[in-house]
Amino acid sequence: MKNAFDPALASRIQRSGNIAVIVIDKVEDAKPLARALLDGGINAIELTFRTPAAAEALSILSKFSDELIAGAGTILTPEQMRQAAEAGAAFAVAPGLNPRVAKAAADLGISYAPGVMTPSEIELGLELGCTLQKFFPAGAIGGLKTITTLAAPYKHLGIRFIPLGGITPETTAEYLKSPLIAACGGSWIAPAKLIAANDWDAIRANAALACRIAAEARA
Repeated sequence: MKNAFDPALASRIQRSGNIAVIVIDKVEDAKPLARALLDGGINAIELTFRTPAAAEALSILSKFSDELIAGAGTILTPEQMRQAAEAGAAFAVAPGLNPRVAKAAADLGISYAPGVMTPSEIELGLELGCTLQKFFPAGAIGGLKTITTLAAPYKHLGIRFIPLGGITPETTAEYLKSPLIAACGGSWIAPAKLIAANDWDAIRANAALACRIAAEARA
């Protein structure tokens, strides 16, 4: 099987260093949220498929700007993968590794990063062509130390990880100093409470902070 994640897209995400993990309840929040994130320097978004507004919001985000990389998260079924593809998702991410979901991504031609947390899951992901994998829930299972230990037998295969779960401004720098980390997924950048309050200034400030952290960590 060919690489499950387009290498050029993976490189763009790695250069960004951060993926804003967002939940949108109201479609009308999509555009101002995207503008705030881009103005703060964040150009990669994982919109979680957890609300009725997700597919329509993703469709808006996918057309918002050529700068924006709009992906879909929490993809649990082949049907959700189809919905994400139809909405224009640049990539899809799952919390776990479901071979049926991986096959749907391959059939639809959408870049896919499965969620892993064990050597067996990492190996199954590699067998499916997934050299870019989501490590979840990163904070709860030892963070970078665990990733480094688990990745040791597979580093020569070019594997990279996107840690999600419990990521904070304080831990982002530690992760991004490692060559194993493609980018950090952060729900802290645009949390639900700030979106609900339409506090675009705070989200813009968080995005700018995330970008400064990434630049300093990788200097």
